[in-house]
Amino acid sequence: MIHGPCGAFNYNSPCMSDRTCTKRYPRNLVSDTITGNDGYPLYRRRSVEDGGKSIVLKVRNVDVEVDNRWVVPCSPLFSKAFKAHINVEYCNSLKSFEYICKYVNKGSGMAVFGVGNVAAQLDEINQYQLGRYISSNEALWRILSFSIHERHPTVVHLAVHLENGQRVYFTADNIRARALVPPATTLTEFYSLCQDDIFAKTLLYSEVPKFYTWNSTSQTR
Repeated sequence: MIHGPCGAFNYNSPCMSDRTCTKRYPRNLVSDTITGNDGYPLYRRRSVEDGGKSIVLKVRNVDVEVDNRWVVPCSPLFSKAFKAHINVEYCNSLKSFEYICKYVNKGSGMAVFGVGNVAAQLDEINQYQLGRYISSNEALWRILSFSIHERHPTVVHLAVHLENGQRVYFTADNIRARALVPPATTLTEFYSLCQDDIFAKTLLYSEVPKFYTWNSTSQTR
């Protein structure tokens, strides 16, 4: 997993653009792994004096000494197992997860355009057509009736508040009734459940959704 060498050793390398390496090689030698100004990690690359290694490669019939500045981050285990060059790097920025997840929730590309004679009578159904692009993999996914959306495990929001401290929404018509009898929450119903159910007394608050169902519409269990 040695990059190039490129640059002054080989300006015809595929990674070169305007006589500069697009992969930012050779990298700087650093004694410890740190986070760079652009958010990418700067891995530890020890110099020969600091215990690093160096080899001699023949580039365009010229012997070139290559040290850790040219090493590509990789996993020797993956490279040996799959018998391929596999670049492995550490992601430590929130933007990396945003980049991955935005394509999961992005959905199909859409475009709305109008077709018709401007002088004719306005007919919205005929004038506007909704164009939707579905790629081959998404079309196959729908043809085979695979699940489009799934969340596992199910996330249940459990209310946590002090006594008589639950959040109450009211209007001018029900303000008195809500003040006298506040609506139940999962926490208040948990205490009521423990009074009536012997099995519930053995459960922690977070374990209740495994055995009981909370109806968010009627605010009852």
